[in-house]
Amino acid sequence: MLANRAARTPALRSFSSRRLASTDAKVVVVGAGTAGLTAASQLQRALAKNRKTLAKEDFVIIDPAEYHYYQPGWTLVGSGLMDKKDTRRPMASLVPAGTTHIPESVKSFAPEKNEITLENGDQIKYEYLVVASGIQINWSGIKGLQEALVDSHSGVSSIYSYATADKARQDIEALRSGKAIFTQPSTPIKCAGAPQKVMWQAWDLYQRTDRSKTVKIEFWTGMPTMFSVPKYSEVLNALRIQRDIAGQFGHNLVAIDAANHKATFKKADGTEVTEEYTILHVTPPQGPADYIKSSPLADAAGWVDVDSGTLRHKKYPNVFSLGDASSLPTSKTAAAITAQAPVLVHNLVDVMNGKTDLVAKYDGYTSCPLLTGKGQLLLAEFKYGLEPKESFSNLFDQGKPQSAFYYLKTTLFPWAYFEHMLQGRWYGPKGFSKPSFS
Repeated sequence: MLANRAARTPALRSFSSRRLASTDAKVVVVGAGTAGLTAASQLQRALAKNRKTLAKEDFVIIDPAEYHYYQPGWTLVGSGLMDKKDTRRPMASLVPAGTTHIPESVKSFAPEKNEITLENGDQIKYEYLVVASGIQINWSGIKGLQEALVDSHSGVSSIYSYATADKARQDIEALRSGKAIFTQPSTPIKCAGAPQKVMWQAWDLYQRTDRSKTVKIEFWTGMPTMFSVPKYSEVLNALRIQRDIAGQFGHNLVAIDAANHKATFKKADGTEVTEEYTILHVTPPQGPADYIKSSPLADAAGWVDVDSGTLRHKKYPNVFSLGDASSLPTSKTAAAITAQAPVLVHNLVDVMNGKTDLVAKYDGYTSCPLLTGKGQLLLAEFKYGLEPKESFSNLFDQGKPQSAFYYLKTTLFPWAYFEHMLQGRWYGPKGFSKPSFS
């Protein structure tokens, strides 16, 4: 089937010379977030190791952002553990040297012609394409949310943006009595554990500041359980019950009446329920970017349609994807990218070298370091099939929050991210050891 599809795609050029001319190969990476920069840096290193280079104009990275954000840090910002200014750096300081950064947005893809059209009308031809454009946050998917977030008296916040992450902490700290509701949608989201992390940290704060009897915490989620992996879900649900946090499952937030501090939720049967709140932390619905969803690259759900093992597109053999934009059936986290990027780069280089059998395979590894309180973290690690794949199980019971793991999230990971991961030198559980494939 792949051979038939490939026949309809412009022939791929292999390379064997020490230096690649612009007519020989051209790599375009769409997205300069965690996935895009990590993959681009690792690709540069892989080519250099093979004594091959791309001319600067032949290695293009497209992203309109002025800043790059360490988004896992926003849970720390919302928890008072990190200054938000430390979660961003100028994009120009992180784009790999030897590449060309185009600060524009993509309008459309024409993979049959190996062509991308930008919002400014420019068209870019490519020979190899890596789509790492991330996930789209649909702020307008909840009526009244956008207005509530800019209202200092609304009590509504979200750690899902740089602009509002510190508002979450301000609202949580200011609350002396009343009801604090934390929400999670049923859609795929960036790090499925993040909505809980800020909730657990709020609970811990109220315990330490004698507000446990005056503040009531509730968790309203569109999901049927606390977490997708049964092992960790059971632990988290037991923790919720032990800490007297009410849980409402199968409830999606659909509207906010900020003036009256009321939130409306829709249940699976279509009925709605309205609840009063004092503060409301919102995880907005998320999904594939509109320009991906409407493109030939997308599957039925709107994600870039790639093979779950090789990360190669199922129809266009010179297209790869990783991270939140991809159809990979695993949790969308930065940790997942540490395992995906080496696979993608190995297979892409093989394709560029004219190989047909791709040996590198991704097993779905991802991780969610769940803060459960000050000095405590549940390190959830798993792969396809929601099967745990734990790095420290020989030393710790990863089915319980551990104090040792807390410093991975608050200290090690932020350092590794900016100093090594984006430079292509960090491989998650493997640290600085690059995985090998055969």
